[in-house]
Amino acid sequence: MTTTTTTAARPAAAPEGVAAQRPRRRAAWLILPAAALLMVFFFYPIATIVWRSFTDPDVGLGNYTAMLHDGVSVKVLVRTLVTALIVAVSTLVIAYPYAYAMTRVGPRARGVLTVIVLLPFWTSLMARNFAWYMLERRGGPIERILGAIGFDGVVLLGTVGGVALAMVQVMLPFMVLPLYGGMEGIDRRLLDAAGSLGAPRWRAFARVYLPLSVPGVLSGFSLVFIMTLGFYITPALLGSPQQSLVSQVIGERVSKLLDFGGGGALGTVLLATTLLVLFAVSRFAGPARALGKAVGND
Repeated sequence: MTTTTTTAARPAAAPEGVAAQRPRRRAAWLILPAAALLMVFFFYPIATIVWRSFTDPDVGLGNYTAMLHDGVSVKVLVRTLVTALIVAVSTLVIAYPYAYAMTRVGPRARGVLTVIVLLPFWTSLMARNFAWYMLERRGGPIERILGAIGFDGVVLLGTVGGVALAMVQVMLPFMVLPLYGGMEGIDRRLLDAAGSLGAPRWRAFARVYLPLSVPGVLSGFSLVFIMTLGFYITPALLGSPQQSLVSQVIGERVSKLLDFGGGGALGTVLLATTLLVLFAVSRFAGPARALGKAVGND
């Protein structure tokens, strides 16, 4: 008696490369809506601005040469860069010890400090700027306090100093949060190890903790610096036409003078400056991470 056994034909297994590509294709479909939004609402307007800077009113570099020779645009750009640098450095000086304290306290105190950092996000930016307007105006609290300590007649409203002071308060959370994110991952046992080898606390902090926190410093510094370059509301409310920043000049040229080419040239230069800052930060971030790993391994 002969028994015949039949087995159902199994489908051939997909090649390994094809199977690996399927999750990537699915991920690409998930990314597609966000990419489409960026193309429509971000890259296309930027490309239009850059294009008009070279074509409006005439094709060529006329808007850029005029910007270099009008005697105003270069001063405004330099003033904006200096203001952004002052704001970034000031927020770093204030935020670094605050973020360090957040890593040292207990969970309950850390929650309170986090709420204090996030509190400005719960208040309208316009309301905060008007609050600074009331503080810095002539006869306001800041002028009275400075007059009481011997600095009579100091009015911050309408000055770069007044704008920078308000920007420091506005940008402070954007510095604290990246710093805390970078400091939270630092192993404090490295400081204890340095102390066990005879290093004083300040030297252990300077030689071990500070290099490890450099990536967080670079992230916060670049974020605050770039955001300050294009900030408009605070300079418009607290600044003045005589000491305007680049965002104010672009707004004036586009809305009142209808100089879309000139405004586009300023915006393009500002965009190029932002890209240069990001490139510099990326070049410094690599050696900083390598230094942090070397310190951790030592």
